[in-house]
Amino acid sequence: MEQRDLAGPHLDAESAAWVAALGDDSRRTREDAQERLHGLLLRIARSELRRRSTDSRVTGPELDDLAHQAAADALLAVTRKLGDFRGESRFTTWAYRFVVLEVSAKLGRHFWRRPTAVLDAADWERLPDRLGLDPAHEPQWRELVEALRHGVDEVLTEHQRRAFVAVVVDGVPLDALVARWDTNRNAIYKSVSDARRKLRAHLVAGGHLDGKAGTT
Repeated sequence: MEQRDLAGPHLDAESAAWVAALGDDSRRTREDAQERLHGLLLRIARSELRRRSTDSRVTGPELDDLAHQAAADALLAVTRKLGDFRGESRFTTWAYRFVVLEVSAKLGRHFWRRPTAVLDAADWERLPDRLGLDPAHEPQWRELVEALRHGVDEVLTEHQRRAFVAVVVDGVPLDALVARWDTNRNAIYKSVSDARRKLRAHLVAGGHLDGKAGTT
């Protein structure tokens, strides 16, 4: 087996070492490099999952299982695409992107297999809790929530309405929506942000907000 010349002179020393070891003719050298890379990817996966644990509602053994799955699949993707690495970034930075993508994909699929925490989209009675409204001012916030509900129907586009209800009302994790809608986190962020801006203007115009402090 002829060794591939992957570690070109343009790579930094650490990146060149990773690429050379992962593409080495010696099976033992390759497997040792893969084991070290898997350890690195697993640490990244665990860190990323912990960072997203509040939104994803995944904890304990399930979280660690997803971390191992993400690290294993990321390792496979990195080794398959090793020839595509051109050194525009450090090798570990390049590999990092693979495991973050795997974490996002797995969180999304995991949520839709067990979506029991999702509220009914029409269950607006739970919205005050999500908005952090003070129960002591129930008459005021009930009027505000009703106005907000009407605003969702009246001023938002269909896509903005779906995104706002899913994220704010139902509390669906972004990764789950990315997996279900075949989109990306930035696109969902933008849709929800645009929806909030429109709804805030609607509430201000209706006299429900004073134009200074936001609620949506």
